[in-house]
Amino acid sequence: MRFIKLVVLVFFIGVSNNSLAEDKATPEDIMKKVHEAALFLSQAGDPGLKAFNDRNGPWVFKDTYVFVFNCEKGIIVAHPIKAKLIGRNLMGLKDVRGNYFFAQLCDASQKPGGGWVEYWWPKVDGKGSSRKISLLFQVPDSSYQVGAGIYDKSRSIEDLEKLVKQQSSR
Repeated sequence: MRFIKLVVLVFFIGVSNNSLAEDKATPEDIMKKVHEAALFLSQAGDPGLKAFNDRNGPWVFKDTYVFVFNCEKGIIVAHPIKAKLIGRNLMGLKDVRGNYFFAQLCDASQKPGGGWVEYWWPKVDGKGSSRKISLLFQVPDSSYQVGAGIYDKSRSIEDLEKLVKQQSSR
C-alpha cells in the first residue's frame, strides 16, 4: 500500500512540475494565440471585443494575454489586465525607460505574419517592469490589431522575426 501511495505521490509531483514548466508562454504560443485572436475578431467583429476584456476568458493564457488596439485612433480597445488603458490615446505612451513604443506596435502589426517589438512593461504580478517582447498582427478586414507578449531577457527580435517568416511560409 505504501508503494502505491508513493507512486501516486511521485506521479502528482511530476504532473505539477510539468504544469509549472508549461505555465510560461513561448514565442510559438504567442504566435499561435495572436493569429487565433485575429481570426476570431475578424469573424466576431465589434461584439467580439468583450471577450478580450475578460480576465478569466480564453485570451488570458499561461502567464500572458492578448490585447486589442486601433492604430488609426491610437487607442487600446480591449485589455484584460489594465482596463484603465481602454479608450485612452496611447500615441504618447512611454515604457518605463522613457521610450515611445505605440507607433512601433502599429508598424510591426503591418508586417506579413506580424512583427515583434521590444519594450519595458510592468509585469502582471506587479513586481516591477521587465523587457517584454510582443507580437502584433493586423486583424484582416478590420481597423483592429491584436498583440500578446512575454517577458524575456534573452530572445532577440531578429530571431523572433525569423520564426514569423518560417511560420508564414508554411
